Amino acid sequence: MKRVLYTVQSLTMNPNRKVFKSRANKIASYILLASSFAALSFQVNAGYLEQAKQLHDRLAGVPASEQILQDMSVLLQQNKPIEAAYIAMESPAFYSTTLKLFASPWTNIDQDVFEPLNDYSATVIGMVRDDVDFRQILQSDTVYVGNASLNLPAYNRNNNDHYQALEDRFVDLKAHLEPTSQSSVSGLPADATAGVLTSRAAAKAFFYLGTNRAMLRFTLMNHLCTDLEPLKDTSLPSDRIRQDVSRSPGGDSRLFLNNCIGCHTGMDPLAQAFAYYEYQFDRDADPQGDSGAISYNQSGQIDPVTGTRVQAKYHLNATTFPYGYVTKDDNWSNYWREGDNQRLGWDQSLAGEGQGAKSLGQELANSDAFAQCQVKKVFKSICFRDAESNEDLGQIAQSTAQFKQSGYQLKRVFAEVGNYCMGE
Repeated sequence: MKRVLYTVQSLTMNPNRKVFKSRANKIASYILLASSFAALSFQVNAGYLEQAKQLHDRLAGVPASEQILQDMSVLLQQNKPIEAAYIAMESPAFYSTTLKLFASPWTNIDQDVFEPLNDYSATVIGMVRDDVDFRQILQSDTVYVGNASLNLPAYNRNNNDHYQALEDRFVDLKAHLEPTSQSSVSGLPADATAGVLTSRAAAKAFFYLGTNRAMLRFTLMNHLCTDLEPLKDTSLPSDRIRQDVSRSPGGDSRLFLNNCIGCHTGMDPLAQAFAYYEYQFDRDADPQGDSGAISYNQSGQIDPVTGTRVQAKYHLNATTFPYGYVTKDDNWSNYWREGDNQRLGWDQSLAGEGQGAKSLGQELANSDAFAQCQVKKVFKSICFRDAESNEDLGQIAQSTAQFKQSGYQLKRVFAEVGNYCMGE
């Protein structure tokens, strides 16, 4: 190129070569124009390749091959960013790392991202991979397991060996997870299953001892992005608050009326949905419950303490306030459909009451808060921060609307947010 430009320059500057001067000027113009287009084309291609790399890094967190980046850059150049993101999400690392870190905190009280793979997190990973309506995560008779060809320890309702083996062997979760009915492996009747709410991992974490209120609280935190404190409403009826809640803690009834009542009026009638569930384990030999299993009082099973199907834990500390509510079944009601917590956006086509965990999961999963929460969690997972600006909030609102319109497919949310944050 330098030699050509030198020749052209000599032609144009030599006064004895006037014949060639005009033609040389044209040649020089063409060459300079061509070289400019070539440079611009290189910069454009390099720009799309860089965007492809950033997008792949955000979603998969591992280097991509040159061919994958080329394929993604072509789609980005064609203004097909969602399609480009889906190529990035073909990486096994998206499932074994990004999604596992995304779901693991929901499976334990400490919200530890390094919790071993279990039936809760594996089911989240599988449902995202398969573009399942994500509302099913709280209500379906589904659990994801490793396929039989792997010769893994079988799913066992008394331990986590099956999923620990998947993790220890670095199994490709994208290729080797498959759905099965939860009822076929857990011992629960199909109508008592409620997605991850009735997984072994959730039972171990949230039905462990206590009074089953933890299951409601952590479900709200994990899937509606709110704790009980922001939901306090002292204006609602207190008729469903259980006997174990003192009406005058420390001898001061004002504490109950101005504080305790605010959470329990809504929490207790909802947590009643779990009245037939327990996590059974040998407290002496296995104090951490590592070898325990979820249990459920089916029709005809009577607890000797309560005289009904209700687990004994629902009658703990019944003498604290004997005139409080006595749980006799698993009928739940959503008092938060009235008052301040209407803002959670409850689905008006649902009754707001029902029996058992499955119908409660449906109530929670069809709220506006559920949809927005999933998008917020994806945003934090992929952008490595909470939403901060008006632009961030606008992206969350846009992705939430799209999430609902696209059949609650969470993978698409990852694609949209990945494109939004890839340049940061």
